[in-house]
Amino acid sequence: MKIGELARAAATPVETIRYYEREQLLPAPARTDGNYRIYDDSHAQRLGFIRRCRSLDMTLDEIRVLLRFRDAPGEDCGEVNRLLDDHIGHVAARIAELRTLEKQLKALREQCRGGESAQHCGILHELDTAALAAESLGGHAGHVHGSLHGGAKRPG
Repeated sequence: MKIGELARAAATPVETIRYYEREQLLPAPARTDGNYRIYDDSHAQRLGFIRRCRSLDMTLDEIRVLLRFRDAPGEDCGEVNRLLDDHIGHVAARIAELRTLEKQLKALREQCRGGESAQHCGILHELDTAALAAESLGGHAGHVHGSLHGGAKRPG
């Protein structure tokens, strides 16, 4: 199948498939005389595996490790278990960060009950005050970096 057919079958954008090829998660496909990529069922299955891992918010490096074991089915899977345990720990840490962020946002929301002009808005005043404090400290006060994607390569 051509790349567009694989993309439709896997519900994956063509650019994401090309990205996975560049990242060497997907092996380079055969090419036609006209230089079109030709994929087979093994590409579709591997892409499905990668997409499932991505849906679990795994990094490309984590996926590489899992693919290495998938490609060597006789290997001991202890490292796979450790990888998943580590990933669970990262997810738990991010959940804790997001809970802290939620508390900060709720506290910020309490600063203004509405019905006032923007000039007297407690939320805007608090954000201005926090921004000035962060600038004087050279940081980003309260921002949860990577809270949605862990800060690692995570396209697709």
